[in-house]
Amino acid sequence: MATINAKMVSELRAKTGCGMMDCKNALIEADGDFDKAIKILREKGLAVAAKKSSRIAAEGIVDILKSEDGKTAAMIEVNTETDFVAKNESFREFVQGLLKVILEKRPADIEALKQLPYDDTFNVEGKLKDMIFTIGENMNIRRFVIVDGILSTYIHGKGATGVIVRFDTSEEIAKTEGFAEFSKNIALQIAAGNPPTYVSIEDVPQSVIDEEMEIQIAAAKNDEKLAGKPDAVIEKIVKGKLDKLFYERACLLEQPYVKEDGIKVSKYIADTAKALGGDIKVTGFWLYERGEGLEKREDNFGDEVAQLLK
Repeated sequence: MATINAKMVSELRAKTGCGMMDCKNALIEADGDFDKAIKILREKGLAVAAKKSSRIAAEGIVDILKSEDGKTAAMIEVNTETDFVAKNESFREFVQGLLKVILEKRPADIEALKQLPYDDTFNVEGKLKDMIFTIGENMNIRRFVIVDGILSTYIHGKGATGVIVRFDTSEEIAKTEGFAEFSKNIALQIAAGNPPTYVSIEDVPQSVIDEEMEIQIAAAKNDEKLAGKPDAVIEKIVKGKLDKLFYERACLLEQPYVKEDGIKVSKYIADTAKALGGDIKVTGFWLYERGEGLEKREDNFGDEVAQLLK
């Protein structure tokens, strides 16, 4: 049996928004397994479904750079210890320099990127170490992606969130002002308060659907209004509500369009394609949220004062 301490309970509460005792009991039932505890809370209907349970803010920046012809885009996340350094102009120039290297050399991964020349003096790894030494704060090149095609890009909150969207349409449509506005709106949709995970229902793996059904059925059985109903009836009810319970949250095309009440994103795409006289499909998107899944450094002011007084 795992030892459940106050820090674990507090962290689970921060991730789910549930009460302290609910979190403690879920951790006990899950034997200290955080993911299992979150699932238990959801099954009991206690955790908010749309809560970003694995995301804790960390400092740094997400940035994007497009090639001169606009047919390739690179997105990167570089983390820092403090927001102060993330706003530093030399740090932002360093990140732009990394993107230029990525677009030009197309490295396969972070380790390959680190070995590439950054400038006449340093390779990327050497430049990173020089920045750490100069600024006096740890930094980390966390991830990057390179995307080719007909693209739209968007940076939100001065580097808090970055989005690249890829479309399948004709070059003629892609050059129109209407498409430029439309593609930006789709990127904004993805970066909005409830970012999707998949483009369409067809993209959702069956294993994910099965797990979501399991969670929602368990949650329904804990609903007093459905108490005593046969399993087959509960399963039918959950299947009927899966659009609202899951697909509308997880799939871009099923989401309500943020700029127009009453229509889905799929309808907005279809209407735009018709207006522009062709076909438009979203074939993929890439979303980086700064600090996603990272623990943020917690500084205790009282401890700092005590250390200074010593």
